[in-house]
Amino acid sequence: MSHSPFHARIAAGAAFVRRRRGLLLKLLVLAALAALLSLPPQPLVTVGPQQAVTTINPKLGIHTRLTDEVEEWKIKRTLEMVREMGAPWIVEYFPWAYVEPDRPGQGLWEHSDMVIQHASAQGLEVVARLGFAPQWARPKDTTPLYLDEDHYAAFGDYVYEFVKRYRDQVNYIIIWNEPNLSLEWGYRPVDPAGYTEMLKVAYARAKEANPNVQVLGGALAPTLAPAGSQWGMDDLLYLQAMYDAGAAAYFDILAAHAYGGKFAPDEPAAADAINFARTELLREIMVRNGDGEKPIMITEGGWNDHPRWTRAVRPGQRIAYTLRAYQKVQEEWPWAMAAAMWAFRYPAPARTYQDYFTFVTPDFEPKAIYLETQRYAQGDDG
Repeated sequence: MSHSPFHARIAAGAAFVRRRRGLLLKLLVLAALAALLSLPPQPLVTVGPQQAVTTINPKLGIHTRLTDEVEEWKIKRTLEMVREMGAPWIVEYFPWAYVEPDRPGQGLWEHSDMVIQHASAQGLEVVARLGFAPQWARPKDTTPLYLDEDHYAAFGDYVYEFVKRYRDQVNYIIIWNEPNLSLEWGYRPVDPAGYTEMLKVAYARAKEANPNVQVLGGALAPTLAPAGSQWGMDDLLYLQAMYDAGAAAYFDILAAHAYGGKFAPDEPAAADAINFARTELLREIMVRNGDGEKPIMITEGGWNDHPRWTRAVRPGQRIAYTLRAYQKVQEEWPWAMAAAMWAFRYPAPARTYQDYFTFVTPDFEPKAIYLETQRYAQGDDG
C-alpha cells in the first residue's frame, strides 16, 4: 500500500523531531560533562594521624552543628579548628530520622560515622545528642520533635544501636533536647513524667549496649514560663517534677543550658532571672533531692552579639563574658564537667540573629571570639 504525500510528510517530520531530540540530548550530556570538568577538583580527605587537644582548661567545650554539613572536608576542617581553638569537648546532634528515615533498623550511618571518625582523630570527646523522630514513628502532621509513649521503645532501639556502634568512641549521650518547651515536645503540653518515661527506656537500652556510657538527662531550656503556660515550664520546676517522677535513677549527668542574656557570668543566680549562674539553682535542686554526687554538663550556652537583637551584648562584652564563663566553670564549679557553648559554626548562614552566636563563619573565617578563646586556651595573657 502506497503512502500519500501527507503521510510521507508526517513520517519525515517525526524523523526530524527524533533527530532533533537525539541531538538535544547529546548536547545536554556534553554540557553537563563540561560543567563537571570545569568544577575545581574535590579535595582528597583522609583522617590523618591521631591528634590531641592542647589547652589550659580541660572543661572548655563547644556545640558543633555538623548535622547538615554534607562535605567531608568541611567536617574535618571544622573539627580541626575546634582542636586548634583548644576545646576538648564537642556536643553534636545525631538525629534518629537521618539514620532510620523510612523504617526501623534502616541503618544509614555514613554521616554519623564520618563525624565521629574525624572527631576522634582530632582528640575530641563527643557528647552525642539523640532525638528527632522519623515520620514512621509519629502521627501524621506532627513535627519530628513529637514522640508518644507508644514509640519510646523504637527510640530506645535507636539509642541501643547508636551506643553499640560507637561503644569505643562515644562515652556520653543526651536524651532529647529542651523537653520543657512545647516546641521541643512536638507542640504538646510539656510533660515531665512523660519525659522521665522516655529517659527510663533510653537509659536501660543505652546501658544494655554499653554499661559504661554516661547518659545525660534534662537539657532543659532556661525559661521563666509562668504556671500553666502553653509554651513551656520553668526549668527549675520541671527538674523537680522529673525527680518527683523518679528520674534520678535514669541519668548519670544533668545536661544544662546556660545562656547569659545581657548579664555577665558573675551576675548572681535568681529564680526570676535567666543568666549564666542559673545553673547553680539546678545544682541546688539536685542536692535537695539527694543527687548531689552527679555532675552537670553545660551542653548549650553563651552570649550573642547581634547589633540589633534586644537580648544581645556588644562584641567585646561577648568575648569577655565567654572567657570568664569558661574560667568560672573550671575554677568555681567543681560539679560541672564541661561547658559547651553554642555554637561553633553553621554550614550556611542563618541570616538571623542566630549567626551572632557562632565562633567561625560558614566560610571558616575565625571571628574575634574564636581567636580570643584560642589565646585563652593557650594560656596567653597578652
